[in-house]
Formats: sequence, C-alpha cells, structure tokens
Amino acid sequence: MFTFCTDPASLPDWQWMACYLTTGKHMSLYWSVGTVLLLLAITAPTALLFGFGGASAARAGFAPLRWFGKTYIAIVRGVPDIAFFLFFVIALDQMFEYIRHRILCPDWTEAVRQGNDFVVCAAAKLPLGNAPQWVHEVYGFATAVLTFAIVFGAFAANVLYGAMRAVPSAQLETAAAYGMNQRQTFWRILVPQMWVYALPGLSNLWMVLIKATPLLFLLGVEDIVYWARELGGSKTPRFTDYPHGDWRMWYFLALLVFYLAFTKLSEVVLDRLMARLTHGQATAAGEAQRKAA
Repeated sequence: MFTFCTDPASLPDWQWMACYLTTGKHMSLYWSVGTVLLLLAITAPTALLFGFGGASAARAGFAPLRWFGKTYIAIVRGVPDIAFFLFFVIALDQMFEYIRHRILCPDWTEAVRQGNDFVVCAAAKLPLGNAPQWVHEVYGFATAVLTFAIVFGAFAANVLYGAMRAVPSAQLETAAAYGMNQRQTFWRILVPQMWVYALPGLSNLWMVLIKATPLLFLLGVEDIVYWARELGGSKTPRFTDYPHGDWRMWYFLALLVFYLAFTKLSEVVLDRLMARLTHGQATAAGEAQRKAA
C-alpha cells in the first residue's frame, strides 16, 4: 500500500510493520471483521423471527402445530451446535440441488445416491460450476446465516415461550372480558408485555451468538479466526516476503480484545434497552425503577 514497500528486507521496523499490516491478505482479515458483523446483523433478527414463530407454534391450540413447535425446539436444542452445523449445511445444500435436479433434468436416469456420493446434473449444482467466485461466497454466507438462524432460533423460541407464559394470566382474562378475541389479546396484550421477561434470556443468547461466530469456518466462510491462525503461523506460505515467527498468540490476543469490546458494548446497549422496557411495568425491575425515582 505504501510507496516505500519495495524491499521488505531493507525496511526499518516501523515501516516493515506498516507494510506487513497493509498487505492484501491482511485486508482480507479486516474484511472478515465486516463479514462477522454482517452475519450478526442479519442472523439476530432472522433467529428472533424463527424463535417467535416457534414459540407461537408451541403454544398454539391446534395440536399438530403445537407438536411441530415443541419438536423444533427440542431437536435443535438437544443436538450439539457443531454436529448440527456440519449435518444441516450438507443436508440443506443437497435438498436444494435435488429439487433443482428434478425440475431441470427430468430425463436423468441414473440414481442420485451412488454409494456415498450425491450426484446431480450440472445444471442443478448450487452454485453453478462456471459461476463467479463472489457467487460461491454469497451462497456460502447465505447458507451460514440460515443455519445460524435455525439453531439460535430454537433457543430464542424457548426463551420467548417462557416469556409468554410469564405474562400474568389475569391480564389475558381481563382482555377477554373486555371482548377481545384471541388474536387481539395476543398482539395487544401478550406480545407487548412478554419482551420484558424475554430480554434477559435473549441478551444471553446474543452473547452466545457472538461467541459462536468462529463456527463460520466449519461452514466454509473465511472468518477472523481463520485468518488469525493463517497469518500468525510461522510456517504459513501466506507471507513469503514478510517472514516472521509464530505470532498466533498476538493475533488471538487481538481477537480477544475485539470480542471483549464488542460484548461490553452489547451489555451497555442491552442494559439501556432493559431499562426502557421495564419502565412502568409491574415487574421487579420496574418496581426498582419506581422506588429509585
């Protein structure tokens, strides 16, 4: 990036470090920070949407829908995240390709399952073999977002289900006495009040989601942990012009600072959100605010 970055061996220490930290590979590391933040920005509301749907289904009066909601929560919460990520991404990818295969290649006579191999026609591949590199990266990122959303949506569903049950039943009965139907009671009485009970659990889930972002590497996305390991290693071929020792400790220390700073910022924002939600509410936090005032 700098004009003096011509002969690394002849550079003084500060210039050598400036050139080293601005190479193309380090730019990939910096871009991966944006990838992690983008993942969190998309996954959090998507997982909350899955969670709200799962919690609503789990308390539905229609038995098959209730069974579906409770089964979704139980299965995803009962499987280790790593095992679910490794299985679900492959299964999801093969499901999409199989659907495309049945539509685009109806004359295909060979079996799709050939031993341990999953074989579909070239037109059904996702992404296509001749697709640009950015298409492969976007597809991998979208698959990662969907997988994270389904996993953490199940945990969010359990939190929201408990929050819905925590809303005093007397208020729901009062709404029914005033002539509100079930839909009106749900959206006007239950949903607005459940967030104050759900936020502590959702706050913990947000922290867990932040710490789970290194699992992106398992899904084929080059995240900050991947680049820290690659760039910090002493035997890596990434830097033939800038050889160095084993600097992984310093790279991971920088990641430690990054995650601690991000979680601290999250705590501040969530505390303010909690104070806003509990203001005037008949809860322990709301009563504490009333006494403090």
